Amino acid sequence: MTRYRGGTGQWSWMLHRVTGVAVLLFLCAHILDTALIVLGPELYNRIIKLYRLPAFGVMEIGLFAAVLYHALNGVRITAIDVWTDLTRCHQQLFRVQMALFVLIMAPVTVIMLGHIF
Repeated sequence: MTRYRGGTGQWSWMLHRVTGVAVLLFLCAHILDTALIVLGPELYNRIIKLYRLPAFGVMEIGLFAAVLYHALNGVRITAIDVWTDLTRCHQQLFRVQMALFVLIMAPVTVIMLGHIF
């Protein structure tokens, strides 16, 4: 019996979908919290104060990570779609993408953690 065991393509596909949904949920929440201004400035200001809590700062780092991964993976997918010869080296491209992700994410995380604590 042959079983599909996944691999680089499956993981990149799944992470692309998960990060896309995460960013969409954030956008929906952002629209909702911004719309609260119509209910009065007191309620709006109470909600906005919540965003200054450290837990929200950590979630903001997660949001940045989701947007960054989704963007880099989208560029990789587009490159493979445009230049079909790149399909032969899609695993190497994924490794390059993840290296860029770490190189960009590391200093951003340090900076964002500095603002949280």
